[in-house]
Amino acid sequence: MNRAIAGTQRLRELLAQPGIIRSLGAHDVFTALIVEQAGFETVFIGGFGTSASMLGLPDINFLSVSEMADAVRRMAARVSIPVIADGDTGHGDLHNVQRTAELFESAGASGILLEDQVMPKRCGHFADKQVIPTAEMVLKIKAAVRAKSDRNFLIFARTDARQMNGLDDAIDRVNRCCDAGADIAFIEAPESLKELEEIPKRVKHPLFVNMLTGGVTPILSVKELEQLGYKIVVCPIESLMVCARAMRDLCEAWKTTGRVDQLATQAMSFAEVKKLLGVEEFLKLRERL
Repeated sequence: MNRAIAGTQRLRELLAQPGIIRSLGAHDVFTALIVEQAGFETVFIGGFGTSASMLGLPDINFLSVSEMADAVRRMAARVSIPVIADGDTGHGDLHNVQRTAELFESAGASGILLEDQVMPKRCGHFADKQVIPTAEMVLKIKAAVRAKSDRNFLIFARTDARQMNGLDDAIDRVNRCCDAGADIAFIEAPESLKELEEIPKRVKHPLFVNMLTGGVTPILSVKELEQLGYKIVVCPIESLMVCARAMRDLCEAWKTTGRVDQLATQAMSFAEVKKLLGVEEFLKLRERL
């Protein structure tokens, strides 16, 4: 079976099963391998982490659709778990949305997130976001649904309307988007526990929730989110944050002490890195032919 098709089928199966799905953001293929090895059922590739890792730039629309699709392709080719990919605004108007969905599906993603911010977009936990009219977002969802060739390819409808228009509008938007064909509802940046409790009561579609450390949304445990009624939870950029701190500590140790071995002994060993990358598997290929 084609790996991409297997991924979409697996993600559909996970949605149909009881319990919440834990995903973790990976900013590159190496971190995605670690997420898979740790036993997570899906991996998330977001625009913030990819822009930072690939370009060294913030998540304010520097990353092109082709660059993001290439990042998705590299990740989906190397891991066997479903890849959920951030499609931002669809990178433009309806025809751009169609192309983005087609590119991501052909790249091997199992699902795509599409949001209702105006162009240029910004990170969902930044201030002063602007959103397009609800009717325009519904058309974008319809365009994405029409563009997919694999019926199991999932469309995540994300709204950033909470900050500008309030929770009622955000709930109305995701409900209308799911009625138009989206599979998963995602209200970005709820600002209180009360709001996190309210959303599942008024959205009768599978719900995606973002637990961004340092963002505006209160952090709840996976168990608490499951009890509230959420179906998929992701920590989107924590891999980037942890790696950044580790690299800063490494640089400081090398600069101040002239050695890094003491710090490195607390990290993944060279042998573990080689195993993660499959070094022996590739070196022994000739013997298996």
